[in-house]
Amino acid sequence: MHRYARRIAAFAVTAVSLYLVGPAVVDVFSSWPDVKGLDPFLLQLIVIAQIAAFACLWAVLRITLGRAPWLPVITSQLASNAAARVLPGGGATGNALQYTMLVGAGAPAGATASGLVAASLLTTGIVLALPALAIPAVLGGAPLDQSLARAAWAGAAALALLTAAAAVLLFTDGALRGMGRVLQALRNRLPGRRGREPRTDLPERLLAERDLIRRILSDRWFAAVAATLGRWGFDYVALLLALLAVGESPALSAVLLAFCVAQALSLVPLTPGGLGFVEAGLTGTLALAGVPAGHALVATLAYRLASYWLPIPIGAGAYALHRHKFGHGRPAVTSSDREEAHA
Repeated sequence: MHRYARRIAAFAVTAVSLYLVGPAVVDVFSSWPDVKGLDPFLLQLIVIAQIAAFACLWAVLRITLGRAPWLPVITSQLASNAAARVLPGGGATGNALQYTMLVGAGAPAGATASGLVAASLLTTGIVLALPALAIPAVLGGAPLDQSLARAAWAGAAALALLTAAAAVLLFTDGALRGMGRVLQALRNRLPGRRGREPRTDLPERLLAERDLIRRILSDRWFAAVAATLGRWGFDYVALLLALLAVGESPALSAVLLAFCVAQALSLVPLTPGGLGFVEAGLTGTLALAGVPAGHALVATLAYRLASYWLPIPIGAGAYALHRHKFGHGRPAVTSSDREEAHA
């Protein structure tokens, strides 16, 4: 009963959020006739830039998953990405689907969970820190709206905090073990856990998974960071191409900050993939960057068609391909999983 109540509450929150941000989505899609009139060559380049961004993300996942085979990595990522854009729960739903698909294809459960967490931390951490790249423009006195300038300083603060937190968690045991105890205590107090045996091994499991991630990235950390930067870099290029298609070329630093605000809004779990929040935020921040409102709407729609809507049917096809190649059965339990369970 509790599970159904949570689902109903999630649907209700999503419905209300979509109602509130619906006008922003309608405004963006009202620019569809103008998008059809854009240079087809530039539209193709936008799609190619998004394909390159996805390819970089597949490379990140393959590294953090211990050089897993390409096909399950690609199909699971595309399918989970599509699920996160159409189902309530957004990223959480997509991550659960990706984990199930990878383990169902034969990947070890423990290493898969750790690898997905590592990839998520890399991609999220870097996009939060990207606004710091605009700091030189702010210090150099470049014309920049104060709201965007504050975003640059926030990015610098996020970069410093993420670097410090990563160093503590990667190279010390005490902080991670303490965090594990806190999470374990909270988990054991959840209403759904009443009557069950309390968990006592979470701190040690976190340490083991941290060590696994450190071993995986020890000799490939540069490739992982470079691929993550490529993932966001090509996405940013897609937005620049969309602006170029409408005849606008604002300051690169201002567009970077608008882009980062949009990516942060896409993490809002109230609607799948931040639908509505991204459209409203991106058009607003592009206006702060000096782009006329009409052109901002057209550029936003061109960018979102390639980054949000086009991957949805592709993800459905990837899910079907994955099912065809790896079957419909339950996730496989490997010998390494059994060893981990007995450890």
